[in-house]
Parts: sequence; C-alpha cells; structure tokens
Amino acid sequence: MTETSPPDLQDMRAAGQTMRTAGLALLRWYADAGVDEAIGLEAAALYAAEAPAPAAVLEMPQGKPISLRPRTKKTDEEAAEEKNTQLKTDAAALAASCTSLEELREALQGFEAKSHFPAARNLVFADGNPEAPLMLIGEAPGEQEDRQGKPFVGRSGQLLDKMLAAIGRNRTSVYITNILPWRPLSNRTPTLQEGLIFLPFLKRHMELVGPKLTMTLGGSSSKLLLDTNQGIMRLRGQWGEFDTGSLKVPLLPTLHPAYLLRNPLAKREAWADLLNMKQRLDAIASD
Repeated sequence: MTETSPPDLQDMRAAGQTMRTAGLALLRWYADAGVDEAIGLEAAALYAAEAPAPAAVLEMPQGKPISLRPRTKKTDEEAAEEKNTQLKTDAAALAASCTSLEELREALQGFEAKSHFPAARNLVFADGNPEAPLMLIGEAPGEQEDRQGKPFVGRSGQLLDKMLAAIGRNRTSVYITNILPWRPLSNRTPTLQEGLIFLPFLKRHMELVGPKLTMTLGGSSSKLLLDTNQGIMRLRGQWGEFDTGSLKVPLLPTLHPAYLLRNPLAKREAWADLLNMKQRLDAIASD
C-alpha cells in the first residue's frame, strides 16, 4: 500500500486563493446580472433528468401584454397642462348649457377654476345695459372691482366713464365685462392660459348679449379675442372680428384706461380709437 504524502502547505494556500478569486468573480457576475437575493444554500439542478419541480408556477394573465418599462411620475408641467385641458373642456360644456345671463353668472360662480384666484372675494360679472349695441371687454377685476362686484369702478373705471362721455355714451348705453371674472392675486395681468380657460364663458356671454360692436380694452383681452401675439400698440385702432362660433362681431382694440393713467400722452391714440368707434355706432343708429 502506497503511502500518500500530505499536500504542501504553500500549494494549499495557492489553491484557496484561486477559489476565493473565482468566487468573487462569480459574485460580481451575479451582481452585474441583477441578482440581489440568495434563495437557497444549494443550486437546483434545473437541467437534470429528475429536476425538482418549482414550488409554484405563476401564469401570466391573458390580454394586453404587460410592459416592463418603469412607470415615470408626471412632471409638474405635464400635470398642470392636463388640468388646464380638463378645465377648458368643462368650461365649454358648462357655458354651452347656459340659456340666460343669470344662468351664466351662476355657472361662473360655481366653476372649479375659481379656486385659482385666492385673492378674489366677489364674482365680477358685468355692468351696464345688455341691450346696448356696444360691448366693452377689459382684462380682470382690481381691488375696487372685487369689493363691489362690478367691472371698472376704480380709478380706471372713472377714466373710462369720462372716455365714454366724450363720445356721448355712459353705462346705460354700453355693456361692460372682462375676460376674467375673478381678481388675480396682486392685480397681476391675466395669463394666456387663464384667458383660454374662461374663453368659452366669454363667447357665450357675447352670444347671449348679441352686441353690434365690441371694443377690447388692453393687450390681454385684445390678443385673446383676436387670437394673436401682436402687442396692443400694433393692434389698437385696427378693426378685427371676434367669432364665437355662432356670432361674428366687429372688434376694435384700444388702450386700457389703467395704461392711460400711467401714460397720459397715449390718450391721443385712445381718443382716435373712440372717434373711430363713434363713427361706427352712428352709422348703426342711422340704419
């Protein structure tokens, strides 16, 4: 019987180091492959003739294929755009259902977008005579308008009354409203998105009133109704048309009274616009 000599200690250390290196390499390969959990101490012989059956088999449901693409959270911009789209849809349906000015007022009072204007206390719907041939459309209520619930009652409103008086008009012979019925925080200028959300109400408002002529006061209302990006200085004094879908009304843009208070020299241009409007009104009255 041949006696086997014990392995050399240095050879054993070398073999152990080789196995350790191979083991670490295998673990790195598992990690790179996405394995993050060990489920057994011994590997299952999956390809053996008598491989052990799995504990449970999950059947994929029939129907639409399941996407393995991870779900991504909506950005703030995407969520806001989705909300604005829904508000526009709701506004169009709600406005179309109104058959009177009182119903339109109530619809605006309960419209969801009211919550976007935390500074507003009162709905500012309209003022003047709904039977008048001229409809004036401003931008948004200010502090005084919000308190009284009427458009153009502050300093801008006082100047507007003088402008109307200069062409022989007053609040009994015109009808006044805004593109927004709620006061924006800090009296800021309405945004385009806000204008577009409330546009269906404004269109229905005009259809229910049925004016012969329209004058927009300021850049926000002029650009919204004429669907343009041009500034008020280019738009003012040029006749356009506002199409509600069932009614087409000639429209003349002019400067907002608040702008005239800050820039008195611009009253010359506003006066020319008023004379332009007066000429059209006189022609309608003589027909």
